[in-house]
Formats: sequence, C-alpha cells, structure tokens
Amino acid sequence: MKKLSVLFLILITLTASAQRYGEVGITGGGMYYLGDLNPGKQFLLTQPAFGGFLRHNFNERLAIKTAFTFGMVKGDDAISDVHPDRNLNFQSSITDFSATFEFNFLEYFIGSMNHSFTPYMFAGVSGFLYNPKADLNGSLIELRTAGTEGQGTALYPDRKQYSKLGFSIPFGIGFKYSLNSFMGLSLSWTMHRTYTDYLDDVSTTYYIDATGITPNVAPEEVLLSDPTLSHKAGMQRGDSQYNDWFSVAAVSVSFRINYLDKQRCLNIFY
Repeated sequence: MKKLSVLFLILITLTASAQRYGEVGITGGGMYYLGDLNPGKQFLLTQPAFGGFLRHNFNERLAIKTAFTFGMVKGDDAISDVHPDRNLNFQSSITDFSATFEFNFLEYFIGSMNHSFTPYMFAGVSGFLYNPKADLNGSLIELRTAGTEGQGTALYPDRKQYSKLGFSIPFGIGFKYSLNSFMGLSLSWTMHRTYTDYLDDVSTTYYIDATGITPNVAPEEVLLSDPTLSHKAGMQRGDSQYNDWFSVAAVSVSFRINYLDKQRCLNIFY
C-alpha cells in the first residue's frame, strides 16, 4: 500500500511539472496499398493524401493524437507484375479517422531550445471508409455491387457483400522538430493493418467459368471478375489468409495551443 502511495505521488509530481499543451495541425503526403495486387512493393502507385489532427501532450514524452486523413489507393496487376495473367486493377478513396498514443524517445515540446527535436513512435486504432472500383473500358465501376467473387449470388449464398466500413491498427515512426515558440514540424510513416481482405476487392476464388457459359451473369460482371477470360469457377483469385494494408508517409505542421489554466513556461532553454 505504501509503495502504491509513493508511486501515485510521483505521478502527480511528474504531471504537475510537465509541459501540458495542445496542438492543431495539417498533414500532407502520399498513400499506398499492400495486398493481393501488390504483395510487397513499398510506395508503389503512391497517391496524394491530406488531413488534419489534434494533439494533447501529457508531458515531454507522452501524447495522444486524433486525426482525419483522406487519400486514394490503387493496385494493378499489370504494374506490380505479380499476376499479369489475372490482369485485375482497382482504386479506392480512403477516409480514415484515427486515435493514437505517441511516445517521444527524447524530451520534447514546441518552443524549447534544449528539447527541440525527437524521434517518436505511435500506435492506436482507426475506422475508415473505402469503396473499390475498377476501370472497365474507360469507366469506373463499383466492384462491391458487382459481386466479383459471387457475393450475394445464388451460386455462393455463403459469400456476403463486404462492408465499406473497415477497421485498422495504425502504427509507425516519425520525427518531430520545434520550428519556433508556437510551431512544430513532423515527419511520419504510418502503416495500417486492416481487418478486411477486400480493400482491393480480391480475396478468394473465381465464381464463374469465363471459358464457358455461366447463366444469369452479365457480360460486364464477367469482365470485372476475370478480365482475361481464362479462369474457371473455383480457381484461386486471391489469398484470403492475409488481410490488406494501406500506408501513409506524410509531413505535418502543427501550432501550439496553450491551455488557459496553465502558466506559460518562461525558460526557453528548457
């Protein structure tokens, strides 16, 4: 009991003497995807991404950040050259909302001269909206409603349409630098381990016999499922054992917000 009391007093002392303040910022960078159409090439088909965030700094080492990020991911068998015989392609906008805890390896806060930079790492949770589409004869077609692997069809009643709402575990590393007394700069690389294998609309097997005749299937649905018209029902189309990922490499600018109930630190060297 005495040990817990001492620990509690230490935590109170550290919190009372810590630099606690908020930040509001904007982010810009690039977003890309890893999955069935690109199993391992980092930064392939990187697309623009941007967003904003709020950060609360508990002290010089710990912070929590809530962020909004909007971007685009793309995948193409013809470019990744992993399965050129499959010839699938997709693109999807990503609207992500996340909350992450951050740990600074060095003491850091905006406005300090002696503690003006630090590498850091972070992890948290996020929810995102996505909707994969494919280019078919110059038009973008929504793949979810097309049921490219038999979702919602009588042929595969156990395959349900996937949700356009996904969840992920974002984590990564970065670097923070204090530009002046009220502005900070940071670089970050965030990986999102998602809990869906349909970010690219590819996961299991073909459900049609493109080399023959499948009744009650529109010609455009056949092409969306199998553009090469060379596969039979039951043949492997994707790898359902591994979920998809997306990643964001970004630069951020943030502005310090001093809380009204806290006195400003006048020692700029600290």
